Amino acid sequence: MTAELPGSAYRNDVRVSDEEREAVVEQLKAAVADGRIDFAELDAKLGHALGARTRADLDHATADLPSAAPVDPGKPLILKGGYHGVKRVGPWQVPAQVTVYGGMAGVTLDFTQAVCRRPVVDVDVHGDAAGVTIVIPEGWAADTDAVDPSYGGLKDKTSAYRLPGTPLIRLTGTGGLAGVVIRHPNGRERRRLKRQRPQS
Repeated sequence: MTAELPGSAYRNDVRVSDEEREAVVEQLKAAVADGRIDFAELDAKLGHALGARTRADLDHATADLPSAAPVDPGKPLILKGGYHGVKRVGPWQVPAQVTVYGGMAGVTLDFTQAVCRRPVVDVDVHGDAAGVTIVIPEGWAADTDAVDPSYGGLKDKTSAYRLPGTPLIRLTGTGGLAGVVIRHPNGRERRRLKRQRPQS
């Protein structure tokens, strides 16, 4: 009989991370949106997921749900403001990891028309000399606790409210000399988005 090497197969007694718990929470929220479970079931399953210590605990919360398809992390996106500035706007595919350098002319990273199929997006941001502005749709949330404000500072103007099934933008990095701003669309941007929305 051949001994199984440690870690060579799935083990349900392995301790889980916060990120694994978050992924299950997003799967449960999606199940509500799809009509697979009701809000009473969601509350019970969320209790299991958030209190999970092992994979077995997490499996218990999703045992009667379809398996979540793995999402391709995609190629990391790197934006550098340089001397001319960069704007990433309009429709674009969001990878799991984005790195942004404000440079001398600044960067605008606009998620309002982006296609994002992942629960968490990690954005490593560096304000540098001209700063970085990040715009996320209403209903998306941001975690800015890991950003060092430095000289330029950090302005988080986003709402704490997060709609079920929407991404969390998780920021790291530094404000640099000019700072970092993350916000929802302003009035002018909302009007532009409304004009671009297909008419029914």
